[in-house]
Amino acid sequence: MRSLSLRPRVAMAVYAHPDDADVAAGGVMALWASQGSSLHLVVVCDGSKGAHGPQTTPDRLREVRRAELQLAADLIGVSEVHVLEVPDGNVTNSDELRATLVGLIRGVRPDVVLGPDPTATFFGGVYVNHRDHRETGWALLDAVAPAAAMPLYYPEQGDAHQVKWLLLSGTHEPDVAIDVASSIDVKVKAVLAHHSQTGDDAEGVSDVVRGRAAQAGRALGLSYAEAFRSVELSG
Repeated sequence: MRSLSLRPRVAMAVYAHPDDADVAAGGVMALWASQGSSLHLVVVCDGSKGAHGPQTTPDRLREVRRAELQLAADLIGVSEVHVLEVPDGNVTNSDELRATLVGLIRGVRPDVVLGPDPTATFFGGVYVNHRDHRETGWALLDAVAPAAAMPLYYPEQGDAHQVKWLLLSGTHEPDVAIDVASSIDVKVKAVLAHHSQTGDDAEGVSDVVRGRAAQAGRALGLSYAEAFRSVELSG
């Protein structure tokens, strides 16, 4: 593992659910936004099924989570949020999704793209990575490499664009970590903005977020970090 310092002009984060980006990479996103990066967040799902118990309806939950998403994005400093409105649980690495992601990448033209590592399925014998996360990750990989960079793929989606860095979170094979000590407080606030997911235990959630960031930074002597599997792509 090595420390990585990037200051992208434009960055894009592509995740499945409204809270995923903040949990996975909220510190890095807040850091880059504070440094002047134009930051675009793509959320594939509508958030309509992310609740335990029958206390709400899909339509109501969708509205609540959209409001939480915008609040968190404002806290982070996101320039624009793009919601693709795929119903929770229905994401597939389809031609349609790949074309949409290619169009967004070519339109925004990011230097760096953040997203979930689709190869990570099981975590510590206690968690199975959500299918939406895995399918989003595969679609993103296929959209970034090679489709967005090659003009004969989806020519109707605009001029080809080569992403320079791909950083994958939620990975079993992290090889870089980014120092987020200056932005960890913003990350905590953004995660807590997703109240429908975090509940009323703000202190407990804060401890978990800080604890994971401390663990990610420990090997490099950083107080707080976010770790990624990195791919440096060449044009």
